[in-house]
Amino acid sequence: MRALQCDRFGPARQVALRACAEPGQPGPHDVLIEVVYASVSHAVGLMVEGRYQTRPPLPFTPGTEAVGRVAAVGERVTRFNPGDPVVAIARWGCFAERILVAEHTVYPVPDGLPLLHALPLPISYGTAYTGLLWRCGLQPGEAVLVLGAGSGVGLAAVELAAQMGADVIACASTEAKRDTALAHGALAAFEPGPGLANAVKDLTQGRGADLVVDPVGGALFGTAVRAAAHGGRLLSVGFASGDLPDVKPNLLLVKNLTLHGFFYGRYIGWTPADERVTHAPALQRAMATMMRWARDGRIQPRIQQVFPMDGLADALQALHGRQVVGKLALAINNKEEIS
Repeated sequence: MRALQCDRFGPARQVALRACAEPGQPGPHDVLIEVVYASVSHAVGLMVEGRYQTRPPLPFTPGTEAVGRVAAVGERVTRFNPGDPVVAIARWGCFAERILVAEHTVYPVPDGLPLLHALPLPISYGTAYTGLLWRCGLQPGEAVLVLGAGSGVGLAAVELAAQMGADVIACASTEAKRDTALAHGALAAFEPGPGLANAVKDLTQGRGADLVVDPVGGALFGTAVRAAAHGGRLLSVGFASGDLPDVKPNLLLVKNLTLHGFFYGRYIGWTPADERVTHAPALQRAMATMMRWARDGRIQPRIQQVFPMDGLADALQALHGRQVVGKLALAINNKEEIS
């Protein structure tokens, strides 16, 4: 089969498309998937460069999220049959024509939902959904400020918070990203900068945001703290800016703010303890809800552009250029896309 292979940590240009060994037959709880599309993310770029918190053994095939059809299943797998359309999460390996994945992080794609629309749900939407509900207990009517609202996780947070009944305020760096956030459920959208806190307070009659979702980090986090309501919550889910936020504990103290660090990887097997089996039932229920919402048009997962299988470096360059709205994907084998 064909797969992208990384022989050494470094720039994405050195990742090569090669003929590689097949993944083998499924174990008792495994699912073999014929991959149609795989998503491209900042985490993939960091992993290729050797700067992610997990370093795969070399050589390895990158890619953490894929959609396609089931080719074969292990003897104890009861949720899937060959031919079923599915989307899956893996620690790596998705930039290959076939991938073997534990059934616990494989999710059925319902009839009527195109594969490409299902692709962003497990990681970007899964991160936003579990962060908003499981970590922060979002309630209808709360004001939610989403930083980086044009990113994969940011746009997912906008859509899901709105679907859950929150009043969503988006913050994004370009007019196109702000317009997209408004089209996906935000009530207002502002650019980042020193005026953000005042704009949020003006919109909320002086109260501020009950919950701030931050996938960006860096200096913007300090502005977001000032935009938060007294007794509000801050959800830190990543550092797309490349810089860690400078947290001022005195502001957390005087405003009675709660800072929630959130690592979605805990629920999907990306920690040394590999807790995916423990969390699989709850995450499968959450994924089924989001699949249904996507099929019914209540949320609209967005893939802005699909690159050819050997276009990883170009996709990451586009992602780092901060002009991408939503997510990007590689076409692994889309000759027979399932709708």
